[in-house]
Amino acid sequence: SSGINAEYGGVGMDLACGTCFDFHKSTDYLFLVGTEEGKIHKCSKHYSSQFLDTYDAHHMAVYAVRWNNFHPRVFASCSADWTVKIWDHNYSEPMFTFDLGSSVGDIVWSPYSATVFGAVTDDGMVHIFDLSQEKYEPLCQQSVVQKKKTKVNHLAFNKHYPIIAVGDDRGNAMTLKLSPNLRKALREKTYSKENEIAKMEKLLELVREPSNK
Repeated sequence: SSGINAEYGGVGMDLACGTCFDFHKSTDYLFLVGTEEGKIHKCSKHYSSQFLDTYDAHHMAVYAVRWNNFHPRVFASCSADWTVKIWDHNYSEPMFTFDLGSSVGDIVWSPYSATVFGAVTDDGMVHIFDLSQEKYEPLCQQSVVQKKKTKVNHLAFNKHYPIIAVGDDRGNAMTLKLSPNLRKALREKTYSKENEIAKMEKLLELVREPSNK
């Protein structure tokens, strides 16, 4: 579908089809919607006829949007345009952009660290990042498919054990154990919501510029 044209407040808007959405972790009326044209809309259940904000996020379809599990302003997105982007929802430009070299089917935040996330790509790879250790590239990249042309399109972290589950477009699911450097906070039980928020806030302050808003 090419979307529909609607009139909001007398202004015509071409609405592309939604491809994904995610509700805020603590503000229950706030949610994000990714679209096939690459835009992300910030929406409220209180205002059904308008968007709170729109981000020109990607050049192709958005496959996942995810609010951070700890920091209330941060969300992540991934797209067919090969990129993963990390956002502060008060700013129109991303704080971090990563080109993974292939269409990115899913992105998921770790349940035990505000700065750890994983992504999966059409070339059969899993990518694990920790922004507090490395801001420019993943800490780990691993191929997880046995057959060529198999696309990995879903990812999930286990909340209690250092394990991730990965699904592909052939209906297969597999589990992988995270290496010790990727599960330090989980192993040592050192994380708290306050500490994780502060850790992410420190990162945002390093990259934020007044002109970004």
